[in-house]
Amino acid sequence: MTPLSILDLSPVVQGSSVRQSFANSVALAQAGERLGYRRIWLAEHHGMPGIASAATSVLIGHIAGATSTIRVGAGGVMLPNHAPLLIAEQFGTLDALYPGRIDLGLGRAPGSDQKVSQAIRRDLHAASERFPQDVQEVMAYFRDEGPVLAVPGGGANVDVWILGSSLFGASLAAHLGLPYAFASHFAPQALSQAIEVYRGYFKPSAYLDKPYLMLGYNVIAADTDEEAAVLATSQQQAFVNLVTGQPGRLPPPIPGYRESLPAELQAHLARTLSCSAVGSVDTVARQMQAFVKETGTDELMVTGMIFDHAARLRSYEIAAQAAGL
Repeated sequence: MTPLSILDLSPVVQGSSVRQSFANSVALAQAGERLGYRRIWLAEHHGMPGIASAATSVLIGHIAGATSTIRVGAGGVMLPNHAPLLIAEQFGTLDALYPGRIDLGLGRAPGSDQKVSQAIRRDLHAASERFPQDVQEVMAYFRDEGPVLAVPGGGANVDVWILGSSLFGASLAAHLGLPYAFASHFAPQALSQAIEVYRGYFKPSAYLDKPYLMLGYNVIAADTDEEAAVLATSQQQAFVNLVTGQPGRLPPPIPGYRESLPAELQAHLARTLSCSAVGSVDTVARQMQAFVKETGTDELMVTGMIFDHAARLRSYEIAAQAAGL
């Protein structure tokens, strides 16, 4: 049985609030814990009206405090936005509060546009170039081997992951002997090559003796295929709004939305969301099993942008059933 985890962007839906989004994220984490999901990760994005997880470490602490066994982490922290010492201190603090439950996924993308980057006051091009060194600096703080002491942070038991959607992250994770999470749920183009690079060049380390791969995967599940297809149109609208320069809060579903789009946008959705299962429990089980068999992934990280919170919880319940949790 392939372990299943949750990726949550704490979506803000039309007509709701950030506060409600955080309450929904807590409810999702509690449901995931009850259903047998291994971990729940929050993703750092900035300047996105429909995504509330910008202050990722703060939200991780809130969710970890409302749960007891599920692992909670960042999927990820966009390290070019931050000084390595501050990340070591933040996640050292989380580990002290919730020992043995904290994951730190590190990504190289800024999670924002150039205007937001300027507001963050970081030279993100230079910081991206330093990403391999900064990852190693964060890990050195956890080992009490950094250039200064990280307090908290030194001696922390935080699981560090490399995130990516290209061959760069796969190569770095392999070189450092770290677990690797690939963003196939929205950037699947280099998936096969990234898997090949990661597994082919992996070097055993003090952290990991063999490759461990987790893949992002969209699941929109409901009691019927037809209901799931309608629910999926909220996520489709969000992706189209983003690519056309009109990001906003997650919209309600529109029956027949995908078919109403111009051919080029339909093709964009087909490419972007190719790693997806949409349907009833039997349909989702079949599609998930085919994806796991094709990729040989060690773990699936499931995500699904669904407008109605009750339907979202039901989708994760069906996904757990489909996976045999």
